[in-house]
Amino acid sequence: MVTIPALDKPFQYPIVRRDDTVIDDYHGVKIADPYRWLEDPDAEEVKEFVQEQVKLTESVLKACDTREKLPQNVLYVQDSLEEEPEVLLDPNGLSEDGTVSLNNNALSVSEDAKYLAYGISTSGSDWVTIKVIRIEDKIVEADTLNWVKFTSINWTHDSKGFFYGRYPTPKEGEKLDAGTETNSNLYHELYYHFLGTNQCEDILCWKDPENPKYVFGAGVTDDGKYLLLYIGESCDPVNKYHVIANDSTSFTFLTNKDAPKYKIARVDLKEPSNWIDVIPESEKDVLESACAVDDDKMIVSYLSDVKHVLQIRDLKTGSLLHQLPIDIGSITGISARRKDRYSILLSSPVFSPPRIIYQCNFDTGVPDLKIFREISVPGFDRTEFHVDQLFVTSKDDTKIPVFIVARKNIKLDGSHPCLLYGYGGFNISITPSFSVSRIVLTRHLGAVFCIANIRGGGEYGEEWHKAGSLARKQNCFDDFISVSEYLVSAGYTQPKKLCIEGGSNGGLLIGACINQRPDLFGCALAHVGVMDMLRFHKFTIGHAWTSDYGCSDKKEEFGWLIEYSPLHNVRRPWEQHPDQPSQYPPTMILTADHDDRVVPLHSLKLLATMQYILCTSLENSPQTNPIIGRIECKAGHGAGRPTQKMIDEAADRYGFMARMLGASWNDKFFDIGDVIQASSLELTLVDPSLRITTFHGPLSIVAARLGLRFDWASGLTQLRLDYRVNFRTSF
Repeated sequence: MVTIPALDKPFQYPIVRRDDTVIDDYHGVKIADPYRWLEDPDAEEVKEFVQEQVKLTESVLKACDTREKLPQNVLYVQDSLEEEPEVLLDPNGLSEDGTVSLNNNALSVSEDAKYLAYGISTSGSDWVTIKVIRIEDKIVEADTLNWVKFTSINWTHDSKGFFYGRYPTPKEGEKLDAGTETNSNLYHELYYHFLGTNQCEDILCWKDPENPKYVFGAGVTDDGKYLLLYIGESCDPVNKYHVIANDSTSFTFLTNKDAPKYKIARVDLKEPSNWIDVIPESEKDVLESACAVDDDKMIVSYLSDVKHVLQIRDLKTGSLLHQLPIDIGSITGISARRKDRYSILLSSPVFSPPRIIYQCNFDTGVPDLKIFREISVPGFDRTEFHVDQLFVTSKDDTKIPVFIVARKNIKLDGSHPCLLYGYGGFNISITPSFSVSRIVLTRHLGAVFCIANIRGGGEYGEEWHKAGSLARKQNCFDDFISVSEYLVSAGYTQPKKLCIEGGSNGGLLIGACINQRPDLFGCALAHVGVMDMLRFHKFTIGHAWTSDYGCSDKKEEFGWLIEYSPLHNVRRPWEQHPDQPSQYPPTMILTADHDDRVVPLHSLKLLATMQYILCTSLENSPQTNPIIGRIECKAGHGAGRPTQKMIDEAADRYGFMARMLGASWNDKFFDIGDVIQASSLELTLVDPSLRITTFHGPLSIVAARLGLRFDWASGLTQLRLDYRVNFRTSF
């Protein structure tokens, strides 16, 4: 039993069985795996382990007072852009506990607009059940398609049915609780479903039993004459093609073939070797998407230094026609059809209203961009905050973009709590966008929020991605650590006030960084991370990630993976650096029982390993910071959760962060020279030497103790500040 300073209470970890007989031989290297038994989610011992960890975590979260400070989306339809919307499908009524949700990747309206085919997921699993609803009278049809995964829905233009992808039905006796299994997803198939028929009558369109890891997607061209078959085996984005438009046999593609930052090219299927560049690859910016509209135009979206730029270009020649003005933020969707004279743009600015839907009309020749709908957050004032982009030098002198969001005119004195988020993988770009939970941290905890656009992502195209994958994966961790060091040296924060966060591949990032630099962080939040880098490819869709990580079955790639695998690199920092008092930061490892993408065994094994090596294997361990796991039931990899579950998780992880960093909840925030009007207050003073002192009581007494000016005005007590303070007031 140890006492956690941040919690001021005794704290005892459960004793977890180790099986030291499990040893694997990787190319002559013996690697122990004492918690292999945690890979079986159905074993009673695993369920008991989970329950013990849940109790432990709950005991910690009860002491996090900020935790309490913190429904699913409903699908609407409207007859035209001018009509009032009405509810088409409310997923909150699909289950009593709200854990059955719409899958946003499986939503498609028929060409005649009479039907919506939609996918629903249970408990956050990647498995989808497809249903069909009549839009006019909102009657759900009998059509039910099961064992669907990793697919979109694509209608034929006669509206008689649609294409979709699925896996074979499990054999009799195999596990049927979809979402908790760990076996590999193999033998994906492409089917066509006729409305009003049973799934067993669906037409098999494509399969490839000789390549069981292939995943198939389909698309129907705008003219309805062609079916496009997309085939993928891994997450490697090499030689990708996306159809923008076609005129008979002449097709216009967005592709990264011989263009790491993408280009737009055209080919006639009658002469497949004769390709013409319509928009050549940019030297610096990434061409992320293109969509045909108004017959002869296209909307293209570039990513320029991690900020979206929208342009209208000529579909035939690629020439620039117009630039569309948008705020700094993320373009999260563009909806347009070639036959329409308008398009819908979904934007998520860092600040302004947090979500804006624009309508772009082409009737006048010059695009008319106007707000169609916007979402506002009560009490949020964008003028209180400032967003900046900096470029931090990494270990090898590469410049890493960093977005920093904070209150305006903060003093860079190292006093601020700071949350740093990163991902760095699979060619995915992390663009800035509005987040209610993170604005709460900035507004009420005085926190600085940062996004590090480290290598491995897609922010600067395929070269940036490759620079943080396979043998060069360590660059991701070096980038993130370099950004952390900069935030400290520049005065934004200090190590004991710096929290790092990431999910999935970003969870791996957090696990690796706390292993490599445990002294640099004051808290760590690792969501659904890939933690066992030697065995990840054996579970569900993990085999597709070998394009980014490599595979331990190959000797050279095993050498890369063992160097940074979070599970295999937990060390006691006080033994590595006996002259420096050090321990791991307070760490919360988050997972969910129905995560069938990054299965929970990754988090469970790391949790058991960290608790054993750092805590339970020693008497009077120097590791007094808590190592806990938040294990959610009836939830998955993060998508499709009811709003209440998202709120609960955000409150838990950020409440934990606040307590570990010593940050207190503040309903208001004033700075030097500001005036407080109140009858009494609780005031936390941060003086220039970073000493923190709390005072309670009437303003006159607080003023006297602090030596501040105290005046009467209009019957109210006023206190003019000579220091930066956080406080609660009583009026």
